[in-house]
Amino acid sequence: MKIKITYLQQALGRFAAKAFIFANMEKEKLRLDKYLWSIRLFKTRSQAADACDNGKVKLNRENVKASRTVHLDDEYEVKTENKRWVIKVTGLLFKRVQYTEAIKFYTDITPAEEMDRIQFQAAVFHTGKRMSKQGRPTKKDKRDLENFMDF
Repeated sequence: MKIKITYLQQALGRFAAKAFIFANMEKEKLRLDKYLWSIRLFKTRSQAADACDNGKVKLNRENVKASRTVHLDDEYEVKTENKRWVIKVTGLLFKRVQYTEAIKFYTDITPAEEMDRIQFQAAVFHTGKRMSKQGRPTKKDKRDLENFMDF
């Protein structure tokens, strides 16, 4: 393909060659694990493949393999560590790009109940503060204990 591209670039010019490549990419097949990685739902492609193998990616409530071909208007249900996504494919993305570009290739149709659960969980569990009377004592608690024992 490299030879054909360079020949096209010489014969048709750079713009026409890129248009030809883009038109051929539309006809190529795109694996599901590669798509989930490229739209940034998973940090690595192997994590996306593992999620498919473990039944965390579904199409029409049925588990799908990582090698499944992605088509436009497919709706996938994807469970990640933090969230249960429901996405609709709006475009095929063959390589990983910035987040601001990647979100243009899918529509997030996650139910409102899931979004509410995530917001509640974020407010309660990820504040960065420990729950009172749990975990290791703070420096202030240790000083208070030392002062108590001195009397």
